[in-house]
Amino acid sequence: MSGDREHTSIYTYNNICSIMTSGHKSSGKQIRLNIEKIYHWPTLKTVLMVEEAIQNADDPISIEGLKRKLKTKVMDQTLRVVLAYLENKGDILIGEKGIMWIRNDSPEFLKMIKNARMIEV
Repeated sequence: MSGDREHTSIYTYNNICSIMTSGHKSSGKQIRLNIEKIYHWPTLKTVLMVEEAIQNADDPISIEGLKRKLKTKVMDQTLRVVLAYLENKGDILIGEKGIMWIRNDSPEFLKMIKNARMIEV
């Protein structure tokens, strides 16, 4: 079991690094993250803490609201790197009203998708 966690940790770290080095696309605009100016890199603990806070939010949450919900303080720059990573992964959506968790791993939902018919319009 710990081998799976270790593999997931390495995978997560590699994804974060690839986003930081290649930039991140959102809403048709290119967002460049300047590596030379990133002073605090997010840890896996920070990524998981941010994921949990967004998942537990009932409505879209602003970045400031998210900072207030986090268990520990996170630098703004570090939080933005985590948000870019989560958006690139497809776990969250960042819109005008805030940040919302959109990934759904429930077995019932996945079964429904698997059994759904394709309708062409």
